[in-house]
Amino acid sequence: MTVTAPPRAPKAVLVAAWSVPVLVAGQFALLSGVPIAVVLFGSLRRRAHRWWAAALAAGYAAALTLWLAGPSTAPSLSKYLSPVATALFTAAGVVVAVALGRRAR
Repeated sequence: MTVTAPPRAPKAVLVAAWSVPVLVAGQFALLSGVPIAVVLFGSLRRRAHRWWAAALAAGYAAALTLWLAGPSTAPSLSKYLSPVATALFTAAGVVVAVALGRRAR
């Protein structure tokens, strides 16, 4: 009987996952949609990764929808997010990156 190692997350997915909290904390929240899309599409083949990526994408989509559809006059998504929301979104990005990294080992 052979034991196989758990599937590894591609490096592009791990780099994209770690760039999400960096971009959000650096006030580039709208640009963080690109690495979120990379994480989401890169995680579609792995069931355990899929849930983490979907949760991160859902949080981003909710924030983006509220900013675009709401009566806000904020010029960017980063300005729209409160400091608490920015901290929560950054923490969520770190949690997803750590979860993907742990599953890769």
